[in-house]
Amino acid sequence: MGLTSFEETQEVESCLQLYPEVAEELTAIELALETYASAFAIPAAPSAKDKIFSRLSLTTDGFTGSNTNSEAEKAPARVYLIPTFFKIAAAAMVILLVGSIALNFSYYAKYQTASEDLQVAQEKMKQNEQANLAMKDDISVMSDKNSLPVVLKGTPRAPEALAKIYWMKNTGEVYVDPSNLPSVPEGKQYQLWAIVDGKPVDAGMISTEKGVYHIQRMKSFGSAQAFAITLEKAGGSPAPTMDEMYVVAKI
Repeated sequence: MGLTSFEETQEVESCLQLYPEVAEELTAIELALETYASAFAIPAAPSAKDKIFSRLSLTTDGFTGSNTNSEAEKAPARVYLIPTFFKIAAAAMVILLVGSIALNFSYYAKYQTASEDLQVAQEKMKQNEQANLAMKDDISVMSDKNSLPVVLKGTPRAPEALAKIYWMKNTGEVYVDPSNLPSVPEGKQYQLWAIVDGKPVDAGMISTEKGVYHIQRMKSFGSAQAFAITLEKAGGSPAPTMDEMYVVAKI
């Protein structure tokens, strides 16, 4: 609209380049002004056309020298000045608009950061809740009056290894605590074996996801003479790899 100073115009144009959303807002404002002007436009009087052409005729005659002393030629050109107040008010509105949009972007960025932090906190809370539930389950197994704990000690393959079996005497359920076993190499998995009538029987695979081990329920056995844990390929093996036996214990 030509109401801003050179410096103000530069500031607005700079914001238009930095923030595409500001450019979109300015376009929306221009369209709104155009719509407003069209909606409230006042039709010209029917006599206006004749006056305009009459004026054009006088002007043309002046150029050809036929009416050099015409009143129209002598009359000074009118200059319409926009009051300074309106210029200042319009410039202030534009600056406030740009500042408001910039402030909204700032708050939106902070909101996005806060939202991401909240998601991280919620995920941590969920993990803590799961860990607490797992711990309650562990305590329940260890404190059960029918639980018979059996310590599986390390073999020459892994002298420092240790595991514990909880055998429920009333139900035959078997639980294993593998928390003191070495970390599992990629592509490998621990497998529990029960020695029944002198033969190894698969008692299930031990989950070692993300290196966090909890007491886990395995296959049930009515009777067993011993338990052992071997390191097998992921998914298990039909027979134990004796060279990869980490812990063993008799009952």
